[in-house]
Amino acid sequence: MEKIYRPNVAIVVLSAEYPVKKDVFIAERSDLNNIWQFPQGGIDEGETPEQALFRELEEEIGTREVKIIAEYPEWISYDFPSHVAKKMKPFAGQRQRYYLVQLLPTAKVSIDTEIPEFSDFKFVDFSELPKYIAHFKRPVYEKVLSYFKEEGYF
Repeated sequence: MEKIYRPNVAIVVLSAEYPVKKDVFIAERSDLNNIWQFPQGGIDEGETPEQALFRELEEEIGTREVKIIAEYPEWISYDFPSHVAKKMKPFAGQRQRYYLVQLLPTAKVSIDTEIPEFSDFKFVDFSELPKYIAHFKRPVYEKVLSYFKEEGYF
């Protein structure tokens, strides 16, 4: 049986101080202890990845006030761990489009949203990101972050 992947956007959010500081937003999931990630979410029927990016940012971190800097050039997929896959049927994982965005100076980040997905957030230096990445997302995050580094963003 062929695996089905949920279409999704993921957003690497840089602080408003970029490029002076290369701080990246990460948030701790409210449903999983000590699991940190970038904002991300499903692409709704009829929605473009860019439209989903702005909607997801507003839903998860309370702002749409970002500037898109770059986009990872292809879709990238990962499988859910088995305990997550059971809850996400029929999806085996996610097929994601990654964006690199910068918060505008006027942006106000808040995880106290209508349906909070995160219990905490912080900005960490790009070099510190690997220690926060969940094991099942590590290969995807490393590939995407390496690409943005090779392109000169970090």
